[in-house]
Amino acid sequence: MRAPRYLVPMIVACALFMENMDATVIATALPTIARDFGESPLRLNLAISSYLLSLAIFIPLSGWLADRFGARTVFCSAIVLFTIGSLGCSLVGSLQQLVVARVVQGMGGAMMVPVGRLVVLRLIPKSELVSAMAYLTVPALIGPVIGPPLGGLIVTYASWRWIFLINLPIGILGFALATAFVTNLREEREEPLDVRGFAVVSLGLAATMFAFENAGRGLFPNPLLVAMITAGAALLALYVRHARGVPAPILDLSLLRVQTFRASVAGGFVFRMGIGALPFLVPLMLQVGFGMTPFASAAGALAMKLAAAPILRRFGFRNVLLVDTWLCAVFMASYGLFGPATPHLLMIATLLVGGFFRSLQFTSLNTLAYAEISEGAMSRATTLASVAQQLSLTFGVGFGALLLHATLLWTGEGALGARDFSPAFIAIAAVSLGALFFFLPLPRGAGAEISGREAEREAVASATHASPHASG
Repeated sequence: MRAPRYLVPMIVACALFMENMDATVIATALPTIARDFGESPLRLNLAISSYLLSLAIFIPLSGWLADRFGARTVFCSAIVLFTIGSLGCSLVGSLQQLVVARVVQGMGGAMMVPVGRLVVLRLIPKSELVSAMAYLTVPALIGPVIGPPLGGLIVTYASWRWIFLINLPIGILGFALATAFVTNLREEREEPLDVRGFAVVSLGLAATMFAFENAGRGLFPNPLLVAMITAGAALLALYVRHARGVPAPILDLSLLRVQTFRASVAGGFVFRMGIGALPFLVPLMLQVGFGMTPFASAAGALAMKLAAAPILRRFGFRNVLLVDTWLCAVFMASYGLFGPATPHLLMIATLLVGGFFRSLQFTSLNTLAYAEISEGAMSRATTLASVAQQLSLTFGVGFGALLLHATLLWTGEGALGARDFSPAFIAIAAVSLGALFFFLPLPRGAGAEISGREAEREAVASATHASPHASG
């Protein structure tokens, strides 16, 4: 059965929304779960860390599996794994059981993002890719916003187990729709799995991401976290050396020679380091300082879905990335100016517009990455891009937590106040501006085929030549 053009991106977006929301909604429920299990809330953080470690270990495997077994097969399997993990989380009776169930969830989540994106890339024409990618951007922005208040509602008025049970109907529906409407396209990939590379890079990513996720939270001794970061960095450096000496590395770093892909991945890494702190900082600031929720930023992200394609077609990827990086940084820094006297309506408007520009930036980055990638390299590109995104967002959360911790040490206060967030927002805005160094070298026509700008210029030129007044 042939799916309508918009259906495949929406199927993938629903699966990604389930994962993004679940990753944040659990944080609100940890104290309640800890009380039921008779555990310390600090020990319950293992439920988050185990999921993160599972992501880090299995994301590098996603592209090889998709080529070997087909993108639809792996995507549907990922939905099944995530749904089974969610059911397991709802039935557990101890912390140890919850950690195991979260590892299963993480295995599914590790496949859903890169392989879901690969499904869209293989089934949607390049001329329609901007609109399709806009659907995939929205879950990443609104999931972390909806998650905490939804978790609060569930633990207040129902059992915390419903946090995981709500994934079941979404997972079942996603599996059914993907099976019915997604074609199982695959690339013939005969080379064996790079087992050594997989082991080295997965351990390096796991150690690094675990350390940054827990930085500044007081859950683990600082010397241990520093040792893990050092070990992780050493393993990742070892993998770079390994990748140069094998014909088919698990993460193909040679793709970074493609300028548009390098700008998207490397520039996006720097930009997302700043943005990655927002889902941690904004809800905390609004709830601690002002008693508000950040739904306005989610509304801005939804509004962008319709505007991204015409904006990129009119101005092109390079211009949009350069200008939008500045706009996003300005809005991020402006959040640090919120104070007790700031009208709530002004805060909501600022969050709304800021959410719009951040969503536009993500759509631009996620689409430009594949402008010059060949069909045969798509699976390797989505894997590498997903690893970079997950790593940068984890760095961002750790960076935001460290900034707040440093502010408290500097002020000597025992608890956070509204004004304590200002240095953190200014710092993450400055970090995101560093992405400009990767966007500036892009040619003006970068990604023109995908944005539609090239086709629009050709149509204008044809109309001009066809006009009887063209030679005046």
